[in-house]
Amino acid sequence: MTGSPGTSGPETISGRGESAQFVDLQVHSTASDGALSPAKVVEAARDAQLYAIALTDHDTVDGLPEAIAAGAESGVRIIAGVELSSHFDDEELHLLGLHLSNQDAMRSALIELQAGRVERAVKIVEVLNRHSIPVTMDAVLAEADKGAVGRPHIARAMVAGGWVRDFREAFDRWIGFGRPAYMAKDRFDVADAIALVHQAGGLSVWAHPGDSATPTRILRLADMGLDAVEVLHPSHPPSLSQRLFDNTEKAGLLPSGGSDWHGTHDGPRRLGGQLVPKIWLDWQEARVAERAAERAAAGRA
Repeated sequence: MTGSPGTSGPETISGRGESAQFVDLQVHSTASDGALSPAKVVEAARDAQLYAIALTDHDTVDGLPEAIAAGAESGVRIIAGVELSSHFDDEELHLLGLHLSNQDAMRSALIELQAGRVERAVKIVEVLNRHSIPVTMDAVLAEADKGAVGRPHIARAMVAGGWVRDFREAFDRWIGFGRPAYMAKDRFDVADAIALVHQAGGLSVWAHPGDSATPTRILRLADMGLDAVEVLHPSHPPSLSQRLFDNTEKAGLLPSGGSDWHGTHDGPRRLGGQLVPKIWLDWQEARVAERAAERAAAGRA
C-alpha cells in the first residue's frame, strides 16, 4: 500500500483546516437514479470546493463523457466510475468500479444488464397495474430520461401520477423489498464483477458494506481481488467507520469513501459531506499506476 493509511483514518479527517482538500468517491446523476445531470453534478462539486468526485451511476457509464467534459471546464477532477449490483453469500453486494480507463469494455458488459433493468421495470409496472395503480412504462422511461431504469424512476412516476404521496410511500407500500410489486434485479456474481472492473482498468470497492464487512468477509473478498472498502459512508457511524478502516488496512486493502449523493440530500448525505481526504485518492491512483506498470512489464516479457 502506498502511503500510511493509519495517518489518515476516519478519526483524523475532520478539523484539518481550510487548506485541506477533500474528494467524494460515490456520486450519482440522471444517467441512473440521480436528480441532476452529470454536468450539474460537477457544477455542484465545484461549488462545494471538492478536489475530485467519482461519478458512479448504477450499472452504466453513459454519464461519464458529459461529466469529464464539465470537469475539464470547472477544474474539478472526475474519476470514471460505476456502481455494479452483485451477489455474495446469497446477499446483494454493491461494488464500485473506480478509475476506469477502458469505459468501452465496461459499457459493452453492461448492455445486457441494462436490458434486464427495463424488463424488470415492465414486470413491476404490470403488478402495480393489477393493484389499480395505472402507472405506465412511458411515464417511467420519461423519468429515467434515457438513463439506466430503476425503481426510483418508478417511484417518481407514481408520485407524479398522484398514486402515492411521496417517494418513501412508493417504496414502503409497493416496490420496496417484500412489498407487492418488488422484483429482484439481475446481478453479477461478485467475483465476476470484480474481474469486470479489473478488465476495465479500475479498482474494485465494496460500497457501503455496513456491519456485514466482517474481517473474515473482507479477507475472502480480498482473495477474489477486491481492492478497497468504502469506509466512509452516511450509513456508517464513526465507530463503524473506524473499525472498517482498521480491518481494511489489516487486509492490505485501500480505504475509500463517498456521500452516495443523488442530488437531493442534505446533512451527512450532501455532496462532500463525508470529508474524504485527498490522500485516499492518491493511494488509489498509485495502486492503479502500479497495476498498469505490471501489465506493461508482463506484455514485454
